[in-house]
Amino acid sequence: MAFFTVSSNNPMPHYVDSMSDRARRQVAAWLILCCAMIFAMVVLGGVTRLTGSGLSMVEWNPLFGFIPPLNEQQWAEVFEKYRGSPEYQKINLGMDLEGFKSIYWFEFGHRVLGRLIGTVFLLPFLYFLVRGMLSRPLVPRLFAAFILGGLQGVLGWYMVKSGLIDNPHVSQYRLTAHLTLALLIYAYLLWLVFGLLFPDPVRRTNPSGLKNGSLLLLVMVSITIVSGGFVAGIKAGLAYNTFPKMGDHWLPQGIWMLEPGWRNLFENITTVQFDHRLLATLTFFAIAAFWLYAVKQRRSLSPGARLGSHLLLLAAITQVSLGISTLLLHVPVALGAAHQAGALALLTAVLFLYHRFRYA
Repeated sequence: MAFFTVSSNNPMPHYVDSMSDRARRQVAAWLILCCAMIFAMVVLGGVTRLTGSGLSMVEWNPLFGFIPPLNEQQWAEVFEKYRGSPEYQKINLGMDLEGFKSIYWFEFGHRVLGRLIGTVFLLPFLYFLVRGMLSRPLVPRLFAAFILGGLQGVLGWYMVKSGLIDNPHVSQYRLTAHLTLALLIYAYLLWLVFGLLFPDPVRRTNPSGLKNGSLLLLVMVSITIVSGGFVAGIKAGLAYNTFPKMGDHWLPQGIWMLEPGWRNLFENITTVQFDHRLLATLTFFAIAAFWLYAVKQRRSLSPGARLGSHLLLLAAITQVSLGISTLLLHVPVALGAAHQAGALALLTAVLFLYHRFRYA
């Protein structure tokens, strides 16, 4: 990936070479704000899904969709459109206007926050660009992030459309793609932030095994989070609400009952939950093993690498605890949202750790 590129004779992100310290700090603060808003966007998206609100808005208006119904007539018109949707007719038949409002506001807030993120990104980007505060290599990187954000909006509507035809449930494939792109944008901007905040290479040679290990952990954490998208997409978390066994079995029955076999990985509730459990468990123990080895090598580690190792273990313990609690309590909204936030915190920690090893 382009943002992992590093020069062999200058081990630092080359997009910060020509930027002043003041410009770096201001651009970093702006991107941190964007990352925080994306973090909130992902969590709000989880709440929208958990509350069954994602299909409450049956139209997409990119230009004027930030204006809610302002009077009872407009509310009645919006509600009438919803009453023609499969979700109302098959799931929420008989829902009154007040009940509709309770789900509408979650989806409306999610869409408005997405537009707000685009505005908060674009306007400062143009300001910094006009003021000449961005290095030449950084400009295309930021422009690429803006394009990805626009594609994310289109992908979000493509996901919603899958639940507005016959089956009042969005496609788990589209939902996971929507989540994955959000994580990619978040990680991409966060990587740029780390380069801006820590432009100088670490004056210490960290053990190469730990550098490779941190990259492996980044891959494992990412795959585990993506697998959680499929769990959410088919509501697999509402089945087998026991731990560590799934019901009465370590290896549940019916794990390979769909044909062709690959469909079980993405469409079989039993298999999807089992895979997420397995990936989460392997990732947790891999992080614990990494931390133990890093502690033994602490004298040869840079301060940032030591801090990153501790933060990663703390994030992993928190996330596993949230995941198990969410499962045992049948996915309450608050815990489900916290579990999604924990996934982003874990991704942040492992990305920071890898950055510290990458530029040593």
